[in-house]
Amino acid sequence: MDLIVGIITGVLALTFLVVVHELGHAVSARRNGVVVEEFGIGFPPRAWSKKLKNKVLFTVNWLPLGGFVKMQGEYDSSTKKGDYGAASFWAKTKILLAGVVINWITAAVLLTILAVTGLPQVIPNQYSMPGDTTTIPQPVQLSSVSGNFPAQKAGLQARDKIIRFAGQEVKTTQDFIDLTHKYAGKTVEVIYNRGGADATVKVALKTGTGIVFGASLVQPSETRSTWSAPIVGIATTGQLTWETFKGLGQLVGNLANGLVLQVTGNANDKKQANAELSAAGDSVAGPVGILGVIFPAARQAGLTQLTMLVAIVSIALAVMNVLPIPALDGGRWFTMAAFRLVRKKLTKDREEKIQATGFMALMALVVLVTVADVGKLIK
Repeated sequence: MDLIVGIITGVLALTFLVVVHELGHAVSARRNGVVVEEFGIGFPPRAWSKKLKNKVLFTVNWLPLGGFVKMQGEYDSSTKKGDYGAASFWAKTKILLAGVVINWITAAVLLTILAVTGLPQVIPNQYSMPGDTTTIPQPVQLSSVSGNFPAQKAGLQARDKIIRFAGQEVKTTQDFIDLTHKYAGKTVEVIYNRGGADATVKVALKTGTGIVFGASLVQPSETRSTWSAPIVGIATTGQLTWETFKGLGQLVGNLANGLVLQVTGNANDKKQANAELSAAGDSVAGPVGILGVIFPAARQAGLTQLTMLVAIVSIALAVMNVLPIPALDGGRWFTMAAFRLVRKKLTKDREEKIQATGFMALMALVVLVTVADVGKLIK
C-alpha cells in the first residue's frame, strides 16, 4: 500500500509541475491576444473533455506525467489574427518564458511555506534573515546502512531517525557514536522513526575498535521564520537556481573533458575519462530518476521533505526550459531570435525541421537517461 501511495504521489507531483508550467503559457498567450484552442492534463488518448466558457477545450488524458497547451497558429510564420505567429516578438517572448516563470514562482511559494513551517538546510550558507530565524535541529538520521553489519541485520534503513538508543535519548550524532562504543559487543534496544511511525528493534553491536554499528549518520536542521518568510523563500529559490546552473555547467564540463580524453588520451587519460563520464552520468536524472527520488520521499521522509523535493524539481524544470535546446521553450525562443538577428524568415518548414531534430535528440537522451535511471534504481 505504501508503494502505491508513493507512486501516485510522485506522479501527481510531477504532473502538477508540468501542468502549472503549461498553464503559464496558456494564460500569457490569452493575455497577448493568442487563441488557446486546447489545454490538456496528461497526454492523449483523451479520457474526458469540456468546452469552457472562454472557448478553450479542456481535456483530461490517459497518459500522466505532463500536460500541454495548443495555441492557434503555433508556427512563427503564421499570420492570421489570433495566431501565435502573428504576435509581436516581445509577446512571443512572454508566452514562451511564462512556463519558466511559473515554475520558478511555484518553487518560491513552496519554499516560503516551508520557511514558516520548517525549511530544511540543503546547501551551505543557505539564506536566512538575522533576527527572524530559529534553527531547529532534527533527530539523528541514518544516511546510509552498510551491508552485513549490525544495523542492516537488524532491519534498519537509510532515512530512519534514531530516537532512543539503549534506553537513552539521542540528541546529537556524537551522542549516538558515544553510545555505540559504550555498549559495543552487547545487544541493545533501538527506538527509531520511519515514515512518521516509531518502532523498536534489537541490535547486536560488534566489538573491538572497528565498525560497531555499520551506518553513516546525518543530523539535518530546519529553520523557521515569520515576517521574513517570503524573503527567505525567494532568496533560497535564487540560491537553488544558481546551484542548478552550476551543476549543469559541471555536468557539461565532465562530459566534454571525458569525451576529449577518450579520443586523444593515453591509458591513464582514458581511466580519467571514464571517471569524468561516470560522474556526468551519475548527475543526470530523467522522469524515472526523479520519481525514484519522490517515491521514497512520499513513503518515508514526510511532507516537509516531499515539498522540498517538489520545489527543487520545479526549479530544475525552469532551468532546463530556459536553455537554448530545440524543442524546449528556450530553444524555440533562441531559434526565433536568431532568425530575426540574421534577418531571415523562419518558415514553417525550417521551424519544423529544427524543432523535430531537437525533439528527436531530446527523446534519444531521455531514453538513454531512463535506461540509466532504471539501472540505478535496480542497483
